[in-house]
Amino acid sequence: MSANADTGSVAEVRPGATQAGPAAARRGAFRDRLRRDWPLLVMAMPMLVLVTAFWWVPALGNVIAFQDYNPFSGGIPGSPIIGFTNFAQLFGDPQFIRAIVNTLGITAFQLVFYFPVPIALALLLNSVVSGRLRAFIQGVVYLPHFFSWVLVVAIFQQMFGGAGLVAQILRDHGYSGIDWMTNSDTFILLVTAETVWKDAGWGAIVFLAALSTLDQNLYEAAAVDGARRWRRMWHITLPGLRPVIVLLLILRLGDALNVGFEQFMLQRSAVGSKVSEVFDTFVYWSGLRTGDFGYGAAAGLFKGLVGLVLILVANRVAHALGERGVYSRS
Repeated sequence: MSANADTGSVAEVRPGATQAGPAAARRGAFRDRLRRDWPLLVMAMPMLVLVTAFWWVPALGNVIAFQDYNPFSGGIPGSPIIGFTNFAQLFGDPQFIRAIVNTLGITAFQLVFYFPVPIALALLLNSVVSGRLRAFIQGVVYLPHFFSWVLVVAIFQQMFGGAGLVAQILRDHGYSGIDWMTNSDTFILLVTAETVWKDAGWGAIVFLAALSTLDQNLYEAAAVDGARRWRRMWHITLPGLRPVIVLLLILRLGDALNVGFEQFMLQRSAVGSKVSEVFDTFVYWSGLRTGDFGYGAAAGLFKGLVGLVLILVANRVAHALGERGVYSRS
């Protein structure tokens, strides 16, 4: 009886122990991680405060997209709710449709003719043997990133404008000068060339960092097997860069409606709004300049939703191709 009683008491205690054990283990694991990672958490706190103060809290103001917002009549609490009226007006605006078409067209064009340039530049820089020469070239190609768009457009104006260097050289040789800065037919080529000159060197930094992590033993083994430089690049370098390429491509697709503001605003009067009106300039002219803040907020909210959908779709495609993408459930 005592043995059975002891066995029964043990059997009665065990279920409670198995239920309390995992919870206690989770609390202990959390304390261990907190004790281990508290310096990282402290380092992340200032950025968390900045993101909360200047991103998440202002994001609550998107409610004005559903209001007839007037900042001088009580602000958000005093503005009436009008539902999706701003969105209906937005999708019926031909200027908005034109801005979307121009933005997506420029994004698609730059994905083909700009996105591969930093990759190629990183491969070229990585192949330079001399360390001093490589550092000099990197400094030269990085420098335009720190120029403002005002300076970049001014430099291109001096080079490719009607009175620019290229036009003067053509006139000196008996040809008629060409003003690429005011030619609406080649505007997409112009803005892509400006973007390449300004940001390609800076974009190559990420790929150079990825190249530095590749195992050099793979190159040595391939060279011993008789693989030449092009085959080593095709079978070792590019597969090693593929995760970074996919990640940046996903982020670029999520930012498809954000091709810039200053670059297009500075050149809008020269080529006209028909080809230079992009999403950000549309929000400025139709929302901020007119004081219709609810209308502008509706356009901005639409932009964010499109970016979110593109990121989710691109991330799903990356998972189908065997890459981690931006995030993974596992």
